[in-house]
Amino acid sequence: MTGQGGFIVKFFTRAAAWFGAQSGNEVKEDKEPIIIEPLRIPRDQHPISRSNISNGSLKVLYTLKDAGHEAYLVGGAVRDLLADIEPKDFDIATSAHPDEIRRLFRSCRLVGRRFLIAHVRMGEEILEVTTFRGPITDSHERDETGRILSDNVYGTLQEDAFRRDFTVNALYYDIRDFSIVDFAGGVEDLRQRSLRLIGDPELRYREDPVRMLRAVRIANKLGFSIAKDTAEPIHRLASLLREIPPARLFDEVLKLFLSRDAVANLKGLRKYGLFSHLLPLTDEALDADGPSVETLINRALANTAARIVADQPVTPAFLFAAMLWPAYAKRLEQLERKQGHAPPVAQVQAAEEVIAHQQLRIAIPKRFSLPMREIWSLQPRFENRRGARVKRLLSHPRFRAAYDFLLLRGQSGEPGAMELAEWWTQAQKGEDLPPLPREDHGRGPAPEQDEAPGAPGEAPKKKRRRRGGRRRRKPGEAPGGGEG
Repeated sequence: MTGQGGFIVKFFTRAAAWFGAQSGNEVKEDKEPIIIEPLRIPRDQHPISRSNISNGSLKVLYTLKDAGHEAYLVGGAVRDLLADIEPKDFDIATSAHPDEIRRLFRSCRLVGRRFLIAHVRMGEEILEVTTFRGPITDSHERDETGRILSDNVYGTLQEDAFRRDFTVNALYYDIRDFSIVDFAGGVEDLRQRSLRLIGDPELRYREDPVRMLRAVRIANKLGFSIAKDTAEPIHRLASLLREIPPARLFDEVLKLFLSRDAVANLKGLRKYGLFSHLLPLTDEALDADGPSVETLINRALANTAARIVADQPVTPAFLFAAMLWPAYAKRLEQLERKQGHAPPVAQVQAAEEVIAHQQLRIAIPKRFSLPMREIWSLQPRFENRRGARVKRLLSHPRFRAAYDFLLLRGQSGEPGAMELAEWWTQAQKGEDLPPLPREDHGRGPAPEQDEAPGAPGEAPKKKRRRRGGRRRRKPGEAPGGGEG
């Protein structure tokens, strides 16, 4: 996207003038439904080029167009390209119905219950293709909070635009003439760096409470402020997130925290009262313990963001291990010190209780919750730095993740954790193990199976084999060795 900065400045200047001249969209009321003339920006007055769009997206757009359907690049891709950000994925809106899309693309799969979406595979790329949505009516099935449960009603391009959540997401790139189509003032909001909902904010949040999470995430991604009327209902409607299926919230939380803006997203979620409905135990720990917990979690999020920037792999297991560690550590201490449970038993019970409580809000799949348990259970083993225990821990398949977590605890100021992390840092270099701290000498677990007892430096003594037992009887001899 480099080299487009000047073009984008000119684009927003021209678009603002154009938008003002259009005076908020001309409305024709001579027939129903009301037709709104959109702001249409021709190709020579905006910065989006087909070279910015993936080959798979262009193939889908042209295939739909050649079959006689309307086809537009829409949503986040158009928004990001206009904001000089490289899009992660490309979504397409079309007048074609799902069955028509499936007939055009052999690699198409229809998904979704509330609203059918076509997933079209083009090589390694999976494109989301949606039919224009129709307007919200009283016939839409809703729950008691106002959330829409069924939405397979199709409409026109204009109706689809006003069904979008934010104005900056209701921008369309027309493959026929390469123009930008704007019904809701999204171009002007991009220029003002403002995130604004389309329609009545409270009604739109009730239709889909996840929009409150999206408001925080998109505003931070773009560096925008949330418009006052869009932000106002969030705090009092935050509890509606409890109506969202935990599996869907898991996906939304990954978008919030496995990102470059993870720290800012946490701050925004806390500001608007949303975080307590996602990770309530973590929110309680942040309120109760303050700076120490905040430092731990912010460091975990910052480390994740740094890995994403460096194009390194990240895992939700480590992220959730950090988020839930304060609650786990607190419960573990209660079970061990106050209730007298043995450490192994306490560790298992504390992990089960904390994870079960969290699953009520966010469904963490086992492929992530099991490694998270292992990261926690390995932390006490770092304190055993004698004999074969060191080598066994170094060879553990989850050692690296557990060590990184120990390092995170140390960097966050947890007492004793940094000294442990430094010792294990040296131990990984393959040289002679660093000496134990003075307080570790003469302390530690009982000798292991491969450590025979005896004086220091003395060779282990062989066990004397006890003799006796049964003597082989001679022929004719009675049992017991006596004569018959």
